[in-house]
Amino acid sequence: MARKWVKFPHPDKAYAYDSAGLKKRWARLHKGDGEPFPRDDAVVDAWRHFHAGDFGQAVAAGSKAGGAGVNAAVKAQVVYAIYLEKAEKAKLALLEEAAGIADEHRRAAPKDANAHYLYAFALGRYSQGISVAKALAQGFGTKIRDALLTALKLDPKHAEAHTAYGAYQAEVIDKVGGLVGGMTYGAKKDSALDHYAKALKLFPESPIAHIEYGNGLIMLFGKGRIAEATKLYEQAAALAPADAMERLDVELARSELE
Repeated sequence: MARKWVKFPHPDKAYAYDSAGLKKRWARLHKGDGEPFPRDDAVVDAWRHFHAGDFGQAVAAGSKAGGAGVNAAVKAQVVYAIYLEKAEKAKLALLEEAAGIADEHRRAAPKDANAHYLYAFALGRYSQGISVAKALAQGFGTKIRDALLTALKLDPKHAEAHTAYGAYQAEVIDKVGGLVGGMTYGAKKDSALDHYAKALKLFPESPIAHIEYGNGLIMLFGKGRIAEATKLYEQAAALAPADAMERLDVELARSELE
């Protein structure tokens, strides 16, 4: 049965890049994940759909292109599942499927930092969906950590992987405490804060880097850092989104502030 994709609720001509426009804006659009500009036109099309918010078409085009197109397909499927899929069961199925596809792709392209990051991104969001405690019990924590560390080793300037590694550590400490988190999963408060800060320094225009940092402060320190977290949310809400994904992040920050 063909999947019925929910339409992106904030269509904007500014996010609809043609191939030349995409190439011109590529460095800004991929400042967070360091994805190289595609050599294959079919992969360029997949990313064009992604940035415009046509996530279903991005998944189809990226999957069909294969190779580097898989990253576009996986990212589109995960972003769509997080923000637009309302049915919890369908959302989890999308995330689980994306993690499987990303895992296969990173084995085929072990030097692709983004492939490892996207596996961790998909599995991390799936883990949040089933509950972090359940995910840790199933051994996903170590898999997410190792994939993120691999991504950062291959690309130390991968801002989204820094944000994700900060969030991973904060979530683990929040669920199992600092002692177990540190001994079993290598999760440390200082390290989490360091990675959040690195992400913001590498990519100050990123709404999600601000949002996740804010979430992390609350998870790690509770109400004591709520003013700081709110400020990060306000900064995220005030940013100018460059594409559909960033727009969804900005809208999230705005709704959280309300």
